[in-house]
Amino acid sequence: MIVVTGATGTVGSKVVSGLRERGESVRALVRNPGSRPAEWDEGVEVVAADYTDPASLDAALAGADVVYLLVAVHPEMAQHEINVIDAAVRTGRQPRIVLHAAAGVEYKPEGVRFLTAHVAGHAHLEASGLPWTVLAPNGFHQNFLGMADAVKAGRLTAAAGHAPVSWVDARDVADAAVAVLTGEGHEGAVYTLTGPAGLTHEEIAEQLGAVAGHEVTYQAADPQAALAGMLGAGWDAWRAEGLIELYTFYAGGGAGAVSPDVEKLTGHPARSFADFAADHAPVFGD
Repeated sequence: MIVVTGATGTVGSKVVSGLRERGESVRALVRNPGSRPAEWDEGVEVVAADYTDPASLDAALAGADVVYLLVAVHPEMAQHEINVIDAAVRTGRQPRIVLHAAAGVEYKPEGVRFLTAHVAGHAHLEASGLPWTVLAPNGFHQNFLGMADAVKAGRLTAAAGHAPVSWVDARDVADAAVAVLTGEGHEGAVYTLTGPAGLTHEEIAEQLGAVAGHEVTYQAADPQAALAGMLGAGWDAWRAEGLIELYTFYAGGGAGAVSPDVEKLTGHPARSFADFAADHAPVFGD
């Protein structure tokens, strides 16, 4: 039995589908059982669980052999990871945990709350005595889908400076996760998942313009001005401040390294941003 947390998200839903394509038994943890994706067949057992409710986690992880641990960005995300790990320990079955973290987690970077949370989760996992693997993806190509309206208007704005970032496709992350969840020999490994190249936001804008059918110009925003804009648009402060921290990390060149781990795990090359943009051309086009 493979248990997938965060099962209806960008990566989690693809992991569930990929496991079912291989004929694996899957238990999908969701907050709302009514949110079951239409593409899931009857071979997916959907279980409602709350990361803050130990009893619900104990029931959800009962009988688990492998757990894909993916939690949403949240002020308590470190504790959510810890709570799932503790529930896995309580099963007494020593299930293997595959932690979905973020690129750079093994270096314990400071100043980016999203990464710091994964560092705490990873440390707790190492101390748990459970067999474990970490998948550490960089930022997703799919993040740019939320900027489609701006791209249509010919602009791309972010407080990300001018350093390259080795963005990765969420589909490749899911493929890598399925490979690790169903394979052997991954215990104690940290796999960094990136695309095939580091790209500046200027290069991203150029590639988006190629599929949009018009020029797209990147403007590097002032971090404090960007933060004020997000807060003014109704973002909660914790998430907005965390995104600025992450963009500052990007601007400092902390996310430009390229890893071969996607191809190593999946057997196929990592999808390029150009591939992603072409696949989603109707979203970005006029």
